Amino acid sequence: MQRCLRIMVPEEGSSGCPVPRLSWMSVLRSAAILSLTGIMAYCFLRVQQGQLEPPKRDMAELQLNHTGQRLDHRLRWQGSPALGRSFVDGLELDDGGQLRVRRGGVYRLHIQVTLANCSSSTRAARPPRATLTVGICSPAAHSISLLRLGFHGGCVAASQRLTPLARGDTLCTNLTLPLLPSANADETFFGVQLVHP
Repeated sequence: MQRCLRIMVPEEGSSGCPVPRLSWMSVLRSAAILSLTGIMAYCFLRVQQGQLEPPKRDMAELQLNHTGQRLDHRLRWQGSPALGRSFVDGLELDDGGQLRVRRGGVYRLHIQVTLANCSSSTRAARPPRATLTVGICSPAAHSISLLRLGFHGGCVAASQRLTPLARGDTLCTNLTLPLLPSANADETFFGVQLVHP
């Protein structure tokens, strides 16, 4: 068994009493251990108090559900990982393909709709006031338009915005009849993301 010797060096200007000198590695190791212990104790206390929760992810990326003959102005959406890039997490997609908010906060909305069979030669056949709107359609007392987009003679309408939404708000997207949206998920999509609770 090997014994370590401590070197005792008298301090300058002192009474000559030897003072132990520690190496920098010992000091750094001790500081690291104390820091980690403090962080672990803090996290343990937060977990015990129930304050450390996993972040809530209220978001959805949706693609068009129904194409073909449209009977009303509403666009119906679907979201599922089985469909590719679409999903619904923390929000609710009702049977009518409309998105319902479960938790109030500030949300970022984005939408793009490309018209089916649209080209420069078919522009004259479109209604002059073709519009795409996103709004809160339910509850009725809170009904309001959030985005109103024109196609302005083109084939695509796209926009995004931040807006406060309340728990229970149902978002509806409407497209002027008889226009048909493209079913291609790269051309027509709708998304919502909670950015601040």
